[in-house]
Amino acid sequence: MEVITNTQDNVTTAQLIGRLDTPASQEISGDFESLIKLADGTVILDCSQLEYISSSGLRLFLSLRKAAASKGGKVIVKAINNDIRSVFMMTGFLNLFEIQN
Repeated sequence: MEVITNTQDNVTTAQLIGRLDTPASQEISGDFESLIKLADGTVILDCSQLEYISSSGLRLFLSLRKAAASKGGKVIVKAINNDIRSVFMMTGFLNLFEIQN
């Protein structure tokens, strides 16, 4: 699992590459801690190369959303595939996040 982060102005884009399973969630938790520090702006999670997400990965997304809400920021989830969209639909995450194609 790889996270590539780019910040311009008050917008941070994090490109998620690979499978976000339990071991990967632990591996990239530091990357999400960095995103939480920037959650007073806009954080875009680019999922165009994200193949899979587990409940551990969903917890990372939720932690980031909660931090953004408390800091007045915004989280946008971009370019999820159909499998991840199904997971988001079943867990109610489609209603929690702004989803862009």
